[in-house]
Amino acid sequence: MKKIEAVIRVEKLEEITEALETMGCPGMMITHIEGHGRQKGLVEQFRGREYKVNFLPKIKIEIVVKENDTEKIVNTIARIARTGEIGDGKIFISPVDDVLRIRTGEKGDNAA
Repeated sequence: MKKIEAVIRVEKLEEITEALETMGCPGMMITHIEGHGRQKGLVEQFRGREYKVNFLPKIKIEIVVKENDTEKIVNTIARIARTGEIGDGKIFISPVDDVLRIRTGEKGDNAA
């Protein structure tokens, strides 16, 4: 099993979740986060004054999938999230040793 963590633009959330649900993605967790990468935030103007926004709003999607579904899901997220502009986000993929479904006690692929 693999854990996919995708940090994306807020406005891409609905389109990505719809695509993943259509693909039969088993479930996902969404977290509203703030952060910055290479763009280091941005400078805004409000009432004639400049101020720097260091951390921009982002969404983190976390999904645990069977290993053979990983590439398909990562490619779907990347295709939809990509605007070509700085701040499109990142996708992290890491191994999951085991999983336990609390309600039934199922373990491994049966619980994913």
